[in-house]
Amino acid sequence: MALKPTIYKLKIALSDLNRDYYDALSLTLAQHPSESLERMVTRILAYCIDAQDYITFTKGLSAIEEPAVWVKSLDDQLLLWIDVGEPALDRVKKSSRLAQALHIYTFNSKSDVWWTQNSHKLSKLNASIFQFNWQDIQAVAKLIQRTMDWSITITGNALYIATDQGEHELNWTVLQSVNKS
Repeated sequence: MALKPTIYKLKIALSDLNRDYYDALSLTLAQHPSESLERMVTRILAYCIDAQDYITFTKGLSAIEEPAVWVKSLDDQLLLWIDVGEPALDRVKKSSRLAQALHIYTFNSKSDVWWTQNSHKLSKLNASIFQFNWQDIQAVAKLIQRTMDWSITITGNALYIATDQGEHELNWTVLQSVNKS
């Protein structure tokens, strides 16, 4: 019998001071049985950093040909492809051709090695790449519950997360930047 995904409900009061973007998000998230809480947290944070009209979680690990999050226009053009983790170079090449913009959010203990091994080849691609600190992602993962109310404020390269279970600030590093959409 196949394992079923775990469903999470999340309400986020989002304040992105960098873009003067403010929203009340009501999200339903499915955590694939093989997905770690840390990867799911990174999907949530990437969603918030890039929040805009028509942003959507995809089927994720259940559909390997899709990113973690994307933005599609009303006429089904792929405006933004958002991957989390350390995608293979072939996947990055393909997704940079499919979408108008590509954002990659690395987050785990292997991301430094991935970046060192691939930075030269990735620099030739139209991809913005951001890195979260692994310990910060682990700390936020400890705040996860099945139903959550969060307040997230984004300023500079920092996210301030307030929940009923606690608060945490995490920063990200820009490894490679292409005009962010």
